[in-house]
Amino acid sequence: MSTEVLGIDVGATGMKAALVDTTKGELTTERHKISTPEGGKPEDMVGVIHELIDHFQWAGKPIGIGFPAVIMGGKTLTASNIDNSWIGYPVESSIEEKTGNKVQVINDADAAGLAEITFGKGKGVSGTVILLTLGTGIGSAIFKDGKILRNTELGHILYEGDIAEKAVSNSARKKHDMNWKEYGTKLGDFLSYIHKLFYPDLIILGGGISKKFDNYSSYFPQHLNVTPASQYNNAGIIGAALSAVK
Repeated sequence: MSTEVLGIDVGATGMKAALVDTTKGELTTERHKISTPEGGKPEDMVGVIHELIDHFQWAGKPIGIGFPAVIMGGKTLTASNIDNSWIGYPVESSIEEKTGNKVQVINDADAAGLAEITFGKGKGVSGTVILLTLGTGIGSAIFKDGKILRNTELGHILYEGDIAEKAVSNSARKKHDMNWKEYGTKLGDFLSYIHKLFYPDLIILGGGISKKFDNYSSYFPQHLNVTPASQYNNAGIIGAALSAVK
């Protein structure tokens, strides 16, 4: 199999893709992004995936897709910030029938985690590593000595009377107009809660807001070992591509 794979990172607001050298963990093309269709319904989103494949002229070749849902047996069992009709949807076979490509679909946070554990901040770290992606919601990936525990949903655990992502995601920061001190303090409290549950050796923060890590990380409790993801917004694309060759 070629070391170059098309990686697609599907989000609630945007769907972006690039070709990836899976031996180096590097993009070999510019990213191409298309807005996620309003409503987030399967037929519309699969259509955008087809557009991304056509853009890279990648017909009949392997594709890895990171998707905002629990993925088991080629089906989406949940729907995070997309239409509920995705629940129980045969995502892999549907995309393969539409495009003619061989497709591997993985949870989007798991994809980002694969990129970080293989090429980024988690590489070579023993023990427990947790990656949290802070965006519209909160995705999570948990690794033990480099091996992934798939389909975790730490953003959906009960926190402050609701699911955690309603309180400490990047969208929650914007919604509640939190300054960096307020956000860093609130996020730090949540990370301490996660620490008490799992006692991770390292917590990696991903998503676009990881680029602004220095703005809020000084408000985290000192006992936490937290670092920004090294791949930033490319982690989902790189990890998706990796999933197609592993």
